[in-house]
Amino acid sequence: MIQLSAPFTEDKIRALKVGDMVELDGIVFTARDAVHKWLHEGNEPPVSLKDGIIYHCGPVVLKKKGKWVVTAAGPTTSIREEPYQAGIIEKFGIRAVIGKGGMGEKTRLGCQKSGCVYLHAVGGAAQVLAEAIEEVENVYGLEQFGSPEAIWQLRVKKFPVVVTIDAHGNSLHKDIEESSKQRLVEVLGQGK
Repeated sequence: MIQLSAPFTEDKIRALKVGDMVELDGIVFTARDAVHKWLHEGNEPPVSLKDGIIYHCGPVVLKKKGKWVVTAAGPTTSIREEPYQAGIIEKFGIRAVIGKGGMGEKTRLGCQKSGCVYLHAVGGAAQVLAEAIEEVENVYGLEQFGSPEAIWQLRVKKFPVVVTIDAHGNSLHKDIEESSKQRLVEVLGQGK
């Protein structure tokens, strides 16, 4: 298990490779469809995302004793952000994107160019992942976007993820897709 702590520098990110299991310590910003589209349209984020981590997540957040508390923080399917992600990575200096299900070729190339990685979080483990969130430090765009789409600034400790797209152009998702296609050809070819 690799411990990756802030600051999330390009050197630290480029040292990661596909298959590495990582525990994150530091700040993570949630961003889903509405925020990605809004940033893509030319809007500036309300906080610097340089050397930051974006988490495709719509957390379940409640107020307890005047403080925000995350009760569930499962990843959202990332491929929905494919039209926007590479441009956002490059424009804002993002170092990592967390989500589930992987991303496409445009994002793979964007990660390679900009020194970014895609980190896969386990789907279906929303409450377990919430336990790795120490604190909600801030929230941006709550009124504009609503709770699941807002930008939540989360301090995480030992947040578990796996590198599935690295900053060197490698993609576990692409490899699996290609090997699946090859296997399908083999299976269908044997039926003739």
